[in-house]
Amino acid sequence: MERARAGVRVRVPAKVNVQLAVGAARPDGFHDLANVFLAVGIYDEITVTPADELRITCTGPDAAQVPLDHTNLAARAALALAERHGIDPRVHIHIAKDIPVAGGMAGGSADGAGALLACDTLWSLGSSQDELLAICAELGSDVPFSLIGGAALGTRRGEQLTPLEVGGAFHWVFAVADGGLSTPTVFREFDRQTEGTSVPAPSADPALLDALRTGDATALAGALSNDLQPAALTLRPSLADTLTAGTTAGALASLVSGSGPTTAFLTKDPDAAADVAQSLLASGTCRTTRVATSPARGATVVEVVG
Repeated sequence: MERARAGVRVRVPAKVNVQLAVGAARPDGFHDLANVFLAVGIYDEITVTPADELRITCTGPDAAQVPLDHTNLAARAALALAERHGIDPRVHIHIAKDIPVAGGMAGGSADGAGALLACDTLWSLGSSQDELLAICAELGSDVPFSLIGGAALGTRRGEQLTPLEVGGAFHWVFAVADGGLSTPTVFREFDRQTEGTSVPAPSADPALLDALRTGDATALAGALSNDLQPAALTLRPSLADTLTAGTTAGALASLVSGSGPTTAFLTKDPDAAADVAQSLLASGTCRTTRVATSPARGATVVEVVG
């Protein structure tokens, strides 16, 4: 192993699920998924430096909601990597938070992937992407995609990834709601709503994959889907007003992002995105809005000190 560095900063993107097909609950409590991820240009930055002990700090919007103990996925990533290589994980992990917290955009997963890459670089381990993806899959279903970014189909519980081709840029508006929604709670509501019914095995929609490949925003708008949306709307009925406000303002399509409560609006171009964002704010149906373009790169080292 080479000499350790003095500090590493990694940038890692948020995601939107342009398709989230959910199968019936498995005996282990998880669900098989066909989860089409698209990374979007809203980022957290993870900075890792040597320290006397493993500790987490966080700044940015809603930073007070981010756990600063070892339940944080960034801390768990550092611990998992250190254990695999026999390293004492004495690092300070600082999260500059810009991805909405508990918003269905994989902010916590992004932090886990970012910390994993940052620690691997700090400790000069040179792990392969496959090695890092294996650790990501142990940490959580969305963490592997946060590492690779771009676009991918996630199967099993979302951690088995097949990269997808994207033929152009897509323009999004995200409406951030007050408070969060717990992903396990949303899945439990999905199970309640589908109890006694035949839940089809999840599969990727060929029309949606073709729309991504050709960069056709109108076709993608017609194919967006989220099987968790009815559950999220039951738990947070006010989100229906946000979805309506966005489509009324001219969005091509709207949906709940992942397990919510962030809602996502696909638009035809940057000007339309700016108009939709302004209208959503004026509607009073959300706390704030964010405009972003996809696809975006996955976890990326942006600075190495020493």
